Amino acid sequence: MLLCFLLKVEAQSKKTYQITRTETAPNIDGVLDESLWSKLQVATDFIQFRPDVGKSPTKEKRTEVKMCYDDNAIYISAYLYDNPEDIMRQFTQRDNFGQSDFFGIIFNPNNDAQNNTEFFVFSTGTQADAVESPSNGEDFGWNAVWESAVKVVDNGWILEVKIPYRALRFTQQDDPTWGIQFHRHYRKTRSQFTWNPIDVTKGNFGLYNAELEGLKDIKPPTRLSFYPYSSALVSTFDGETDTDFAAGLDLKYGITENITLDATLIPDFSQAGFDNVILNLGPFEQQFSEQRQFFTEGVDLFNKGDLFYTRRVGSRPISRPSTDDDEEITNYPDKVQLLNAVKISGRTKNGLGIGFFNAITEKTEVTIEKSEVINENTPEETIIKSKRNAVAEPLANYNIMVLDQQFNKNSSVTLINTNVTRNGEFRDANVTGLLLDLVNKKNTYGAIGEIKMSTFNDVANKDNGYSAKAGVGKNSGKVRYSFVYNYADENYDINDLGILFRNNYSNYNAEVSYRIFEPTKKLNNFYTGVWFNYNQLANPNNFTGANVGFNINATNKKLHGFGINGNWNINKRYDYFEPRNGFDSYFITKNYAQTNVWFSSNYNNFFAIDANVGYARFFDKERDNFNNIWYGINPRFKFNDKFLLVLGYSYDDYTADRGFINGQNVENEIIFGQRDRIETTVRISGSYNFNPFNALTLSFRNYLSRVTYDEKVYNLQDNGNLLVSNTHTKTTIGNDADFNPDANFNTWNLDFSYTWQFAPGSQLTALYRNQIFNLSNESRDPYFKSLNSLFDQEKRNTFSLRLVYFIDYNDIKNVFSNKNSS
Repeated sequence: MLLCFLLKVEAQSKKTYQITRTETAPNIDGVLDESLWSKLQVATDFIQFRPDVGKSPTKEKRTEVKMCYDDNAIYISAYLYDNPEDIMRQFTQRDNFGQSDFFGIIFNPNNDAQNNTEFFVFSTGTQADAVESPSNGEDFGWNAVWESAVKVVDNGWILEVKIPYRALRFTQQDDPTWGIQFHRHYRKTRSQFTWNPIDVTKGNFGLYNAELEGLKDIKPPTRLSFYPYSSALVSTFDGETDTDFAAGLDLKYGITENITLDATLIPDFSQAGFDNVILNLGPFEQQFSEQRQFFTEGVDLFNKGDLFYTRRVGSRPISRPSTDDDEEITNYPDKVQLLNAVKISGRTKNGLGIGFFNAITEKTEVTIEKSEVINENTPEETIIKSKRNAVAEPLANYNIMVLDQQFNKNSSVTLINTNVTRNGEFRDANVTGLLLDLVNKKNTYGAIGEIKMSTFNDVANKDNGYSAKAGVGKNSGKVRYSFVYNYADENYDINDLGILFRNNYSNYNAEVSYRIFEPTKKLNNFYTGVWFNYNQLANPNNFTGANVGFNINATNKKLHGFGINGNWNINKRYDYFEPRNGFDSYFITKNYAQTNVWFSSNYNNFFAIDANVGYARFFDKERDNFNNIWYGINPRFKFNDKFLLVLGYSYDDYTADRGFINGQNVENEIIFGQRDRIETTVRISGSYNFNPFNALTLSFRNYLSRVTYDEKVYNLQDNGNLLVSNTHTKTTIGNDADFNPDANFNTWNLDFSYTWQFAPGSQLTALYRNQIFNLSNESRDPYFKSLNSLFDQEKRNTFSLRLVYFIDYNDIKNVFSNKNSS
C-alpha cells in the first residue's frame, strides 16, 4: 500500500544565485563602502509566505542581497529597506529572537532539502544559528562562530555577514551546487518573506531552497577548535563555606569533511540552571529539561526514536544500598560525576547520517553509619558509631550509535542502538530501534514505522521487551489527518538511557485537523483539530480507556493569540499504574472532562499578557465533590529595547482528589486517600541587554504545594473501586507512629547573572545563586505563613565565575604562516 504514495512530482523552477570570487575580503562593519559590492548579482523580489501567501513587498520595504567568497569564507550583504520607525529592535542574548526584525541565511551544501544550516542576524546585531531537518526541526542548541555587523540608516538597515567555511560541513567538489535561501521577518506585522517562494501547504521548507552556483576551488578547512575554560565557585550553607576551582577543555574536530568530533574533558556544569522541581504524587518520575550545553548542542541524530534522555547521564545513582534497622545513609548524592563525554556526528554527501555518543561516569560511594548502644538502660550507657562505605553507582559507560539514511529529499530510515554498561554486578541495558519515515514525492502523504527491542542483565532469564509503532496520514493542504498505532509489551524498558513512563500498552489514535493559509478579514491564522484515542493493555488485552479531545487556536489582525482546548475520558478509565503493584490491580475513574482557555496579547507592545483558565471534574455521582480549577497570568513589560521584565503567577486547586498514599502497603492492602491539593508558582524573569554582547539576567521561581488528606482512607477493591477502610486512618497506615502524608513542599530558586561575550565564541559569566528548600506536614498553612517558614530554613548562597575562550586552529596556523613569511 505504501508504494502508491511514491508519486512523481513536476519539476519546480528555482531561483539561482551566481556567486563571485573576491580577492579582497570586505570589512564586516555594516557599511557597504567596498567597491566589490557594486559588481555582484542582486537577489531581490522576495515573496511573502506568512501571513499573505504570494504577496510582494512594496519598493520602500524591498530586500537586496549580494554574495561573494574567497578561500576562507562566504560574505553576504543585505540592504533591508524599511521605515526606521517600523524596525523593531529589542536587544536579546544569542539565539533569543525576542521582538526584533531579523534576516536569515540558510545554506544546504549537500542540496538535499533535509539538512539546512541557518544563520540569523537581528536588527540589533544579535546572532542566532541552528541546524534544521524535517524530522527534528530547528536545533538552536547548535552554535557556530561567525561574524556579522548591522547599521540602521535613514531608509532601512544594512547588514554584513562572514560565514567561515569551518561553520559549514561540505565535501570538496569541482563545481558544486548548494541549496540557498534568504528569509526576512518584519516583526511589527509578523510578515515573513523568502527569496525563493515557499508553498506552505505541503512539504518541508528545505524543499524550496534556491540554488547557489559558482563556487570554485574551495577546500574544506581543518575544522579544529578549542574551548578552554576555567571556573571558580564559592558556596555557603549552614555556616560552612566551600570553594572549588576547575579548568577543562571542550573541543571540536572535523574527522572528515562532514563528520565532527565533539568532546568535553573534565566537564564543568556548575552554572547549569535550576530544575523546576514539583511535589510529585503520581506513579511516574518527573521529567526535567536539559540545562547542560554539551547535551543540548548537536544531538539531533541521537534523539531519533526518543531513546535518549540526556539527564540519565550524571543523574542520581542507580541504587540505594540496603541498610539494617540501626543504619542510615548519611551522604546520598544528588548526581554522579561525569568524567568525560564524546560525540561524533555528521552526514555524508549521499545522505547517510552517522552518530556516535559515549560518556563515562565515575564510581560513586555512600557512607552508611551504624549506631550501637552499649550497656543500655544503665548509667554507663553509651552509643558507639561505626561507618562503612557502599557503592551506589559503579563506573558506568553510556553509548549511542546511529545510522540514518535520508532519501527522496523528505524520507529517512534509521538504525539506532543505546547501551549502558555498569561495572560489577549492576544492571546493564541495551535498546535497538529500526525507524522509517516515508513521504511521497509530492509531499502530500506520509507513513511512519518503528520497531524497538530492549534487553538487560539484571534479572536471570528475563525476556526481551518490544515496542512498535505504525502510522499513515495526509500531511498537506487545509485538511490533514493521521492514524497511528502504538504497542509495547510489559518487558519493554528504555529507562537506563531513555525515559518511558509506562509500558504494556496497545493504543490506537486518530486525528483530523483544519487550518487556513490565507488570512481572513479578522484572522491571520486559524487551526482546529480533533482526536480520538482507544487504549488497551498489551497483556492481557484489557480495555483501559478511551478519550476524545479538541484544540482551537487563532491569531487576529492585531497579533493577539487565543484558543481553547478540551478532553473527555469516555465512561470508565482503568488505571493500572496508580495502585503501584505491577498490573495486578487497577483504579477506576469515570467520565473525567477538562477544558482550558488561553489568551496571549501582542508582544510588540509595551505591555503584553499571557493568561489561561481551566476547569475539570468527574461526571460521576460518586465523585461529584471533585473539582479542579487552575489559572495563570503572566504580564510582560518591555520598558525599552534593552529592558524586559516578565512576571508570572499560576494557581492549581484540586478538591477531593484521590490517589495512592505515599507508597504505603499495609498487609497486602492497597490504601488510597482523598486529598485537597493547592499548587502556587510565582516567577520573575528579566533581562537588561546593554548591547548584543553584554547582558544582565534574572530568573526567580517560588513553588509551593500543600496537600491535606482526609482522616478516613480507602481500600482498593478487586473491581477497581474504593471502599472506606474500617481498620485504618491516614495516621495509622504507616510503619512509623508519626507517619503523616500531609505535605507542605516549598522551594525558592534565584539566579542573577552577568554575561559578556568579549570575543567571537568567547564568554565570561558571573552568576549569583540563592536556593532554599522546605518540606513539612504543615499543609494548612496559608501562603505567606508557609513562605515565612521557608525563610527560616538554611539558605544556600553560591557565587561562580566562568571564562570560556574560543581558539581556532586555522587562526593559529595563519599567525605562524605570516611570521614565517615575514
